[in-house]
Amino acid sequence: MLTSFKSSSSSSEDATTETPPPPFCQLASSSSSSAATSASHHLRRLLFTAADFVSQSNFTAARNLLSILSLNSSPYGDSTQRLAHLFTKALSLRINRLQQEQDPTVATCTTNEMTMSTNSTVFTSSVCKEQFLFRTKNNNSDFESCYYLWLNQLTPFIRFGHLTANQAILDATETNDNGALHILDLDISQGLQWPPLMQALAERSSSPNSPPPSLRITGCGRDVTGLNRTGDRLTRFANSLGLQFQFHKLVIVDEDLPGLLLQIRLLALSAVQGETIAVNCVHFLYKFFNDDADLIGHFLTVIKSLNPRIVTMAEREANHGDHSFLIRFSEALDHYVAIFDSLEATLPPNSRERLTLEQRWFGKEIMDVVAAEATERKQRHRRFEIWGEMMKRFGFVNVPIGSFALSQAKLLLRLHYPSEEMTEEDDGSGEDCRRRRRRILAFLGCVSFCFLGSSNRETT
Repeated sequence: MLTSFKSSSSSSEDATTETPPPPFCQLASSSSSSAATSASHHLRRLLFTAADFVSQSNFTAARNLLSILSLNSSPYGDSTQRLAHLFTKALSLRINRLQQEQDPTVATCTTNEMTMSTNSTVFTSSVCKEQFLFRTKNNNSDFESCYYLWLNQLTPFIRFGHLTANQAILDATETNDNGALHILDLDISQGLQWPPLMQALAERSSSPNSPPPSLRITGCGRDVTGLNRTGDRLTRFANSLGLQFQFHKLVIVDEDLPGLLLQIRLLALSAVQGETIAVNCVHFLYKFFNDDADLIGHFLTVIKSLNPRIVTMAEREANHGDHSFLIRFSEALDHYVAIFDSLEATLPPNSRERLTLEQRWFGKEIMDVVAAEATERKQRHRRFEIWGEMMKRFGFVNVPIGSFALSQAKLLLRLHYPSEEMTEEDDGSGEDCRRRRRRILAFLGCVSFCFLGSSNRETT
């Protein structure tokens, strides 16, 4: 879905002997939009050239380019400068790690330490920082929860996946005989996905020809306290609707796949007769996509043993799990260009929420894709075609997204980017047109709802 950048054809020998490219600030000094566009392309070209040097272990040439990039990028500039700031730091960290592998006496740091070093740059005032720290006092997991809530409020990315998954579940269970629905949510977080679905289920009870609906949610997560809070909130909301509801928590210990599989097997043994099961995998399966794909295979086999009516899946349309560092870098650069453009289109330059999301949420992801390797690398997103082939291999079939779900997606796009729809006058040329396309891709590609699967036994 997102276009990959090609590696710079310049060799390390040419770059170290020829005159270095002009600094970005010289190009940006022009007042014309064409000069600004040229400067943006120049900065991204420098980034990829630096990544190419790193892949060749030409650390001297890479550091020379990174010093130029560091001087001409900033977390407070335009979208290109902000993105260059994060990719420059990630490349520097990768160099430190590679040099430390060659010489253990070289000091280095972890991706987490590098990410934490940005704390002092994401708040526009001491008051903002105090308020944020008060909300997350004595609970590190609340940091991630706070960023997640901001991302959900400020962008359509998460809601797009949630609403589309909900509609798929509602469509698949419309002919549910006894009205009993059990949802296994593999990463429930704050449970933001489920109130709209609960309201839709409660409205079904008004039909005289339908049995009273009941809902049971088994929510997975790492924080017991957070799971209890989520369960309490959903229970109170269900009571306000008069909906029969039960919540069960399933604790995952540090992404322990064997332990999770065991608990899911036990869940299958305790299934209530006549209950329709739906499995929700929104931004979850990529965590278990290892190089051999054996972990994800075991997981899908166990999921199928539940005999679910529907499996909903949403993943990023990106190839951040490729073996090649340069391919991952190109994919990541392309992907986050679209994300940062979309954030710039809807949030003011001095937005502390945008600064925090870029530095602490997306910045952490960029650090992982660029600097981490082997089992330490967590961002292993794959493209739709790979996920589709894998789901079919393990006995699932594709279920088309309904027209109502597509209408919801278009509505979200118009609400956040009212002027982004392409018109007949757009010929695909021009920087404004390209930026509009990138923002639409950010909406569809960041959390592209890429697969709906149901068990073959339910479709034959």
